[in-house]
Order: sequence, then structure tokens, then C-alpha cells
Amino acid sequence: MQHDPTARLNATDWTAIAAALDAGGQALLPGLLDEPTCTELAGLYERAEGFRSEVIMARHGFGQGRYKYFAHPLPKVVATLREAAWPHLVPIAHGWHQRMGLDVRFPDTHSDFIARCHQAGQMRPTPLLLDYGPGDYNCLHQDLYGEHVFPLQIAVLLSAPGRDFTGGEFVLTEQRPRMQSRPEVVPLGQGDAVIFAVNQRPVRGSRGDYRVTMRHGVATVRSGRRRTLGIIFHDAA
Repeated sequence: MQHDPTARLNATDWTAIAAALDAGGQALLPGLLDEPTCTELAGLYERAEGFRSEVIMARHGFGQGRYKYFAHPLPKVVATLREAAWPHLVPIAHGWHQRMGLDVRFPDTHSDFIARCHQAGQMRPTPLLLDYGPGDYNCLHQDLYGEHVFPLQIAVLLSAPGRDFTGGEFVLTEQRPRMQSRPEVVPLGQGDAVIFAVNQRPVRGSRGDYRVTMRHGVATVRSGRRRTLGIIFHDAA
């Protein structure tokens, strides 16, 4: 995989991304990965090497489908995504934490943050490949793996909607205090990425900022096969 997403990330209008995240807890990055890279990454799922574990969702009540966590060393493009997106996401994360009254701040480099995770016993890599076939889905959830949590993550759709699969829409829900949950479907094409809140995000109300809880999942795949790359910035205990 020769594709390097760094230039695409550096050319992104991060002011617009921050505004979208503030408005709805998610923002699109169209065409983050090219088609050959998507195809090659999706094909890694068939290999035994390069992964630390596989999870069959039905065994744990997570839904239907399966996913694999990458082992170290991560594929180059996966490691690059983590490292290259980090400096753009940290200012957004700091703004959110300040508004939510959280004291945690993040270092300038992702490697320093991973060192912080490892010092706390969070040593298992969390980037993953997800695989869905007909009838598969992913229940609403949050990717929290320990004390140290980065509040944003990225998912990249590796398969082509309409060609490789139907259904399987990416879904976010937002739970505001004393209100019913609000769902949102995020349309993605092959190679498109969505940045979204891991756990909570701030919303400005008439009396100042308050926290809303976010969850994400995948609707039922009706046909074909859907594969996704998940980029989580904290490691797991």
C-alpha cells in the first residue's frame, strides 16, 4: 500500500471540520483513501497474520458480523492515518474538553499519547477491520477501552455501496439530557471517512455548554459484503 493520506489530511479545511463536529458530532472527509488502497486493506481480513484477535459479534451481543484488531506493527497506511490526523484533531479535542469542564489535555504527537496509554496499562492496539455480510449489523456502542480516551475517532468505508453491498448505513445517535435520542444516518462512499465523537461532546445551550452522549453503529446489510477500517486513537487495556 503506497497511498499516503497525509497530503489529503493537510489540505482539509479543518475549520469547517471543527464546525461540523460542533454542530452534529460528525464530519465527512470525502475520498480520504483511494480505491486501490481500500481494496488492499479490505483484503487483509482474509489473512491470519497481522492481527491480534478476532471478535464474532453475536457471541457478545454486539450484533451480527465480525471484526479483527490489528497487531503491531500496524499497516503503514493505518499508522500514518493515526499520526497524520492527530495534530489536526487535538485542537478540536482540547476545545471540547474545555467546554465540558474536563482537565485532560493531549500531547502534540500521537506517539506521546500512546506512551501515556501504555504507562497506564493500555497496550493493545485498537485500529480494526470490520466485516459484514447479508443480515449483519452493529449495535449502537462506544469504543472505550480504558482510562485514557481520545474523544474523536475515524471510520473509513472500504467497500463500494451499491456495487459491493446494499444497506449497512453508518448510524449515529445523540442523547441529550431529558430528551429522546436523535438518530442520524451518515452517507459514505468508498474511501470516504467520517470523524465522530467517541463518547460525549459539548452542545451550547441557553445556560452554557452541556454534554450529550453519542453512540454509533451500522444498519443491517441487505446484500453483499461491507468492510470498514476503524481508527481509534487510544490503545486498549
